[in-house]
Amino acid sequence: MKKAAKHYLTLFSLVMINISLIAALRGLPTMAEYGFSIIFFLILAVIVFLIPVSLISAELATGWPTRGGIYVWVKEALGERWGFVAIWTQWIQNVVFYPTALAATAATLAFMYNPQLATNPIYTIVVIFVVYWGATFINFRGMKISSIITNFGTVMGVLVPGILLVVCAFIWLNTGHESAIVFTWASFVPDLSNFSNIVFLTGVFLFFAGMEVSAVHAKEVKNPKKDYPKAIFISSFIIVAIFALGSLAIAIITPANEISLTAGIMQTFLTVFSDNNVLWLVPVIALIAVPGMVAQILNWIAGPSKALLMTAEDGCLPPFFQHTNKHGMQTNIFITQGVIVSIISLVFVVLPSVSSSFWILTALAAQMYLVVYLFMFTSAIVLKYKRPDVKRAYTVPGGKIGMIIVGGVGIAAAIFAFFLGYVPPAELETGSIYFYVGFLAIGLILMCGAPLVIYQFRKPEWVKKTEPEKNK
Repeated sequence: MKKAAKHYLTLFSLVMINISLIAALRGLPTMAEYGFSIIFFLILAVIVFLIPVSLISAELATGWPTRGGIYVWVKEALGERWGFVAIWTQWIQNVVFYPTALAATAATLAFMYNPQLATNPIYTIVVIFVVYWGATFINFRGMKISSIITNFGTVMGVLVPGILLVVCAFIWLNTGHESAIVFTWASFVPDLSNFSNIVFLTGVFLFFAGMEVSAVHAKEVKNPKKDYPKAIFISSFIIVAIFALGSLAIAIITPANEISLTAGIMQTFLTVFSDNNVLWLVPVIALIAVPGMVAQILNWIAGPSKALLMTAEDGCLPPFFQHTNKHGMQTNIFITQGVIVSIISLVFVVLPSVSSSFWILTALAAQMYLVVYLFMFTSAIVLKYKRPDVKRAYTVPGGKIGMIIVGGVGIAAAIFAFFLGYVPPAELETGSIYFYVGFLAIGLILMCGAPLVIYQFRKPEWVKKTEPEKNK
């Protein structure tokens, strides 16, 4: 029989995947809370976080351009146990993150027919279930269909609404309205003495996270050693521009104390369109924005779970998780994470408000992801010394010293943001300090401790048998 031609991801598709993984419009309201000082925090986050992540991801992905991503990198540097812990933590933080992304999707959808539903927890949960499971079943069909939806969704649902937000800010200012923020040096440099005022920085770090996830698709790119680092740098520039301009647009139009963390984008559009008597455009914008949010969910469902499949084949997880369908997609892992997402989403009916639920899940996901980055930065430094024989098409400037500096900056930033996450934001009601800190601490221990227990009790027969062994 004639073998089907392999489907490769193009450079454009890889850039779109990176943008959809990171440039989530749902993060703009959180950033807008800072006003003009968000530019200060974005510059800080780019220098101490995004640049180290991007440079190191490019080197590791071109040195080890195989499926598995961070699992392979940490495994090569620190051993299989810690490779499993790293990819498990990346995967499980992703599961915690899904409800926040889906809540923003629900809030956006509400503006198509009834904006009041954006703060209704029951409505939010229903949409979370429907959208998440719908995206899961789309991923069952393989990367070819998923990448088509991603390309369309990222352009229509991320880039177009992002540009329209900036246009709305110009319209707002040019029609006689005053900006809700002031552009002065004093407003640019935030008050760093009060931790409760800068705790949202942890969320900003999370919104920049994910550049390394697309490495699991390196084998699906025709020329990974050339196109992968190129895609990283192109998408990084676009992502920073979207975050800076989009968050400022919201901050200019909507006062900080009125911004909803889930519906802030649509609030902004509603304000401008209402002022210009074009309210009929609100549901149109909602319809355009939703595909971008779904595209992001599609990629996050497929990315870390693909690397987790590799750990299952290596015997770190029971054979149940090794199952793939005819499209090569890890269906049992998809279903398992779907069940967990559905359970975690119930937090939306426990906390005082949808925004509070959104933030506490964001903080938990951020802390787990920062643990993953500690593994990645450490592994990059170790591999620079341990595996100098491996050829990298791209290397961090400065050789070994350059890697120590870049990786060290990333490690320091991750540790700082990790502990900052335990400070409740002054702007939100998150319950008592004991509940807030307890929820984060217990959640982190349970989520990150599980892979150590599983690995300790793994069985030899869990390792996936090769075809010749099966035929014996």
